[in-house]
Parts: sequence; C-alpha cells; structure tokens
Amino acid sequence: MKSITCVLLALLAPLYAHAAGDAVAGQATFEKNCGGCHKVGRGAQAAFGPQLNGVIGRTAGTTSDYSYSAEMKNSGIVWTPEKIAAFVEAPGDVVPGTKMRLWWFGNDQKMADLLEYLKSNP
Repeated sequence: MKSITCVLLALLAPLYAHAAGDAVAGQATFEKNCGGCHKVGRGAQAAFGPQLNGVIGRTAGTTSDYSYSAEMKNSGIVWTPEKIAAFVEAPGDVVPGTKMRLWWFGNDQKMADLLEYLKSNP
C-alpha cells in the first residue's frame, strides 16, 4: 500500500508544483519589472511598450496606440498565459526581431503572480 501511495504522489506532484498566482504580489512584480515600459489599468496607454489591459486572449501587435515591429504584427500569436511566460523569459526566441528587451530575474511563483495580475486587468 505504501508503494502505491508513493506512486500516486509522484504522479500528482507536478499538478501542485506551481502555486496559484497572487494578483497583489503580481502588481508589485509588474511595477518593478514591467511598469517602466508597459501600463495597465484604467486609462492605460502605450508608453515605451504597449499597454497590457486585456492582453490575455489578444492577438499580438493589435493595439492601435503602439508602433509594433513588423515581426510582432505578423507573428499571429494570441497571448495565452503560457505564451506570455515564454515571451517574458526569452522575447527573441518567441518573436525573433521583437523590440522587447527584458532581463527576467523572476521565478515560477513571480511569473504566476504576474500572470494573475494581468488576468485581473481585462
């Protein structure tokens, strides 16, 4: 019985490996790592980067108040949480030729928090 329990725990562990995100902590992460270039919230407009209200589910390169690279406009990407996480970690790998330059010093929990914060800004 003990070995079955160990096998079940081993199989289920990946489901619990990533804690749920916290939007409040995500706001702090956003402000520290993203807020210099991007804005979210009521009245947000493009700055050095595009505004990110409603970014989850949006097609890349489609806000009207930002001048995107041709590569971003033509990428065909629809921003999912997974795609955003990959892009934040390595922008040029996801969209070669992107204007975005980022040095992500976060971890999985900070990414989960950041994504939760972005979800909270439709």
